[in-house]
Amino acid sequence: MPVGPAASGAGVWEGLVTSALLGTDRRTPPGAARGPGAAAALLDAAAAETVRRRAGLRPARAARRPDSAPEDPRPPLPDAAARRLTSLLTDRPGTAGGGRRGSAPDLMELLPQWLATANARGFAPPPQALPALLDAARGRTDLRPAALAFAGPRALWLARLNPDWRFALRATPGGETAPSGAGAGAAERARRLWDEGLFAERVALLASLRARDPAGARELLASTWATERAEDRLMFLDSLRTGLTAADEPFLEQALADRSRNVRATAAELLSALPHSALAARMAARAATCVSLDRTLTPPAITVEAPHECDAGMERDGVMAKPPMGRGERSWWFGQLVEAAPLATWPDRLAGRTPEEIVALPVSDGWQSELHAAWCRAAVRQRDGGWARALLGAPTAPEAGGPGAVSLAERAKLLGTLGAGERAEWVAGFIATHGLSEAFQLLGMCGVPWATPLGRAVVDALNIARDAGSYPWSFSGVMGLAERCLDPSEAGRLDGLLAIPDEPEDASPGAGGYWAEAFQRLVTTLRLRAAMAEELRAAP
Repeated sequence: MPVGPAASGAGVWEGLVTSALLGTDRRTPPGAARGPGAAAALLDAAAAETVRRRAGLRPARAARRPDSAPEDPRPPLPDAAARRLTSLLTDRPGTAGGGRRGSAPDLMELLPQWLATANARGFAPPPQALPALLDAARGRTDLRPAALAFAGPRALWLARLNPDWRFALRATPGGETAPSGAGAGAAERARRLWDEGLFAERVALLASLRARDPAGARELLASTWATERAEDRLMFLDSLRTGLTAADEPFLEQALADRSRNVRATAAELLSALPHSALAARMAARAATCVSLDRTLTPPAITVEAPHECDAGMERDGVMAKPPMGRGERSWWFGQLVEAAPLATWPDRLAGRTPEEIVALPVSDGWQSELHAAWCRAAVRQRDGGWARALLGAPTAPEAGGPGAVSLAERAKLLGTLGAGERAEWVAGFIATHGLSEAFQLLGMCGVPWATPLGRAVVDALNIARDAGSYPWSFSGVMGLAERCLDPSEAGRLDGLLAIPDEPEDASPGAGGYWAEAFQRLVTTLRLRAAMAEELRAAP
């Protein structure tokens, strides 16, 4: 639409508004003639100016059109699943009065599970959903891997057009940060990005390359290692956790001489995860001199003689000399030695005993907590399920519910070394014996959906707390986990818990109503999850 000189001034809109307020008889609109046609001219000018203002840009020469979006070869979502995705992405959960969550499901909390299922089924998203999907991934870093995998190649195409979505290029193999393909061309692009890219791009490139070519990633890192900043070396070194093997040992041994203490400590940690490394052997020799079996006692007991100094060799192998505030030097050094020693050291050192027998031995002079905590860290680092089982003990043991030689935080990490079924069984036994008050971080280690024994143990414990009139808000975290993790097939078992229970005399005021509301939300969410899974099973 042509725009005349009078319509191109900065204050044209204000002039039109003034004419409308005063009337065209008193104020003729810009570019119009006085008379009966002035009112129509005012409306025409206002319409043209509205278009110009909404466009927000002056007319200019046409730029080169963007390349077409790439094809996504995956099958499209079934219609019902596509509608569900829209509702999940547009949900804006709020709180009911008084801070109550209400009985409606929190749809955004179900989005990660929906994405995991959609990715497992190999579906492609509707193109119109991509902007909202990228916005969701931008706001929640925990969503990014699954969201970007589901969004596919068209998300990268969009990310190149919108700076708000540049994170997708940095995080996705095949984006600007991870040149794809094979041959000299891909290697050259990777080399150029490594030499010239931003720090975040280089980190993403190294992580992507490490996942598919561990040796190539290590060689790329070694090529510029001496010129990198200390803080960058630390981040780059962390990428070697993926695919760590004995082939990485020579590079990590060199890193033990790094001028940065944190880099040395990380290199030592990685080497100690390789039980046949030279560093592991050195740590085993040091730790063995600190721990012995006193057979003169009845029953025999472990005795500890912690190091009296932290020498240069210990520091080179990653032992931090200065302890945290409130921690004794000798116990600090001792814990680091035991943590880094291969767990195979201890049966040989302690008369051929099994891990269960070793953990059951008394420890003299108050060293049990320090020794067991170091063994816990070693079991987690070395992914040793046998030692993890010994240190976890029976879930029904009385000490499992409170402070002991192994804390609940340490137990949660130990559970991570076990298979999903064994993990769920142990936590179910723990809950049946000790209830839910201490189980939240243990539940977070269990696979989704929860195995049937674990799910039923959680529901039974919630029911006991409800009948006892317990303060319901203390269980809100567990209830939220149940909404996301309980098997949807358990919804039918919960129907009997939807009524407001009779409140005991000593119950928290209003607790019954809150419990009924929470169980209603749980049942509604489980049935919604079942519907979501069914929609994603349908043929597109």
